[in-house]
Amino acid sequence: MAKAQVLQGMDTLAYVRLLKNAAKEEGQLIPYQTSLSFDPQRDSDTTQTKDGAVGTSSSLETEIEVEFVNNISKISDDLYDALIQNEKVEIWIVNIARKNSEGKVFAWYAQGSVTEDSNDNDPDDNSTRDVTFSVDGVPQRGWLELPEQAKEELAYVFRGIGIVSQEDQKGKGTDWKDADRGTGTGTAEVAAK
Repeated sequence: MAKAQVLQGMDTLAYVRLLKNAAKEEGQLIPYQTSLSFDPQRDSDTTQTKDGAVGTSSSLETEIEVEFVNNISKISDDLYDALIQNEKVEIWIVNIARKNSEGKVFAWYAQGSVTEDSNDNDPDDNSTRDVTFSVDGVPQRGWLELPEQAKEELAYVFRGIGIVSQEDQKGKGTDWKDADRGTGTGTAEVAAK
């Protein structure tokens, strides 16, 4: 029997987008997440008969809850708009540690509504928000590719000391590759200059 791999909560992140913006922007990471709950459930009941119990179950109901440190960002404002203006949202629960053979990451995808957005502002702590989503229908499982921008949001990328511009986002730097560890040639000449 294959040993099961333990999933870490740190690797599971929520991305959100207003459904009306699907044609013009990518899903966005909710910044500074501290907690993420995914809660699909189905109520069941039994009726006792002379032949034994007969079970029934209701439709699937799913709730998603994301807690995060309050921040000034587009997605933070979009969550308020979704609740106040009753806008539909798309939400992805992405596990960046679980990948398929193509290198895509595992995700749950759902559409629904923001049903609650609680904001706590204690004087001796960061402002926090707790946003609850009610999912329409049945969440879907699949694999997605994180765009480069998403990878950079999760961990910044290497940059060189050159000027960072639209054309050169890496400032003339190159990412480390184990296969290219350098040769050490010319080190004394560079140090002498």
